Amino acid sequence: LGEGLTEAQLVRWLVGVGETIAVDAPVAEVETAKAIVEVPSPFAGVIAELHGAEGGTLDVGAPLISVDSGGEPALEAGSSAGPGTSVETGTSIESAAAASYVEEERAGSGNVLIGYGTSELPATGRRRGRRRPAVQACAQAENPVRAPERAGAERPRVKSPLVRQLARRTGVDLTTLPGSGPTGLITRADVERASQVAPAAVPSRVPDEQPPATSDRRTGLPIRERIPLRGVRKAIAQTLQRSRTEIPEATTWVDVDATELVELRASLATPDRRPPSLLAFLARFTVAGLGAFPELNARIDTEREEIVQLAGVNLGIATQTDRGLLVPAVAAADRLGVRAMDTAIRAATEAARAGATDPTRGSFTLNNYGGFGVDGSAAIINHPEVAILGIGRIIQRPWVVDGEVVARYVGQLSLVFDHRACDGATAGGFLRHVADAVEHPLRAVVEG
Repeated sequence: LGEGLTEAQLVRWLVGVGETIAVDAPVAEVETAKAIVEVPSPFAGVIAELHGAEGGTLDVGAPLISVDSGGEPALEAGSSAGPGTSVETGTSIESAAAASYVEEERAGSGNVLIGYGTSELPATGRRRGRRRPAVQACAQAENPVRAPERAGAERPRVKSPLVRQLARRTGVDLTTLPGSGPTGLITRADVERASQVAPAAVPSRVPDEQPPATSDRRTGLPIRERIPLRGVRKAIAQTLQRSRTEIPEATTWVDVDATELVELRASLATPDRRPPSLLAFLARFTVAGLGAFPELNARIDTEREEIVQLAGVNLGIATQTDRGLLVPAVAAADRLGVRAMDTAIRAATEAARAGATDPTRGSFTLNNYGGFGVDGSAAIINHPEVAILGIGRIIQRPWVVDGEVVARYVGQLSLVFDHRACDGATAGGFLRHVADAVEHPLRAVVEG
């Protein structure tokens, strides 16, 4: 399911006992600390057993499904046999699809999501005793990306499992839906247009409408709902707790007159081309500021007692999703202009909201909490980074210009930084650098 993952939550079964499945048919949706993915079956046959209940947690290496291969020699878990052979009999497996799957798995093609081994296997990689009547598929792969559709497959190609889930909820037939993504890939926007359902109308979970059965011991109030802390939500909680526990943080902020920036952005709009977002401009100013103040583009190596400053910037973008706050990163953001930055930010945030994973990790985080209609925030640093920059809403406020009070577009920038990595003078210098660019964007873009 992914490097370093030890468990996954079983969101829901896509098949039932007794159902006939083909190779690569999705059998379950699981949620890890990284994403929601569909798990495909490496075997064709009849579902003999489902191991686990929806909403439960399965350990990596534990059985997921048992498939009755219909009398074919069963491939033992942990097999080291060559493609197309069983462990004990050495006879050919008649299913060409299963043989192809085994060959891909052994060759490391990257197309395989799940593997054969379990934590109960002996060191030889073979099970002792009698051969099991069904093949167990275990959630134990390194590659978090679902296997691509095979040639001739009838299932439509979609961008992520969440797109299929949204289509099922809204009743959209994916087989009749043209995709707007690369090579005809069906995206979430395609499904939403077809169903005329806004993203906010699709909840991540169904609230419990049943009357509370118990009361809270501390307050005596009825408990409306219990929400397990697992998957992405658990990973978010652990990261934020570690940040608060380990990082001695400080916050500094400044109000900025963003009128020139708002006007510059408006001047770039054309009938056939939208202007870059204000966030894209701020991202460009941020990476320029990190070039001038590299102390904030760093991490603390506590084991070696070192401040590790980084060459280049992977800019994390705090993104609210149905599963919680995620921080996808724009790789090599210091090499991008404003328009390229705008495109990269949109792609990264769309992928995060769709539940797709990205191996890129940020070196500095930008947080647009103004999108929530608030003016300021003392954010929590995204551990193990050493700083996070936030921008509040930009609205018209009274502002003094040349001794006169006039209406200007004003917003607030706030910087939370790790005091181990730098002092207030450095943090203030960086924040002022970004603020000056916001107030005089044309000069900043030309000089940058």
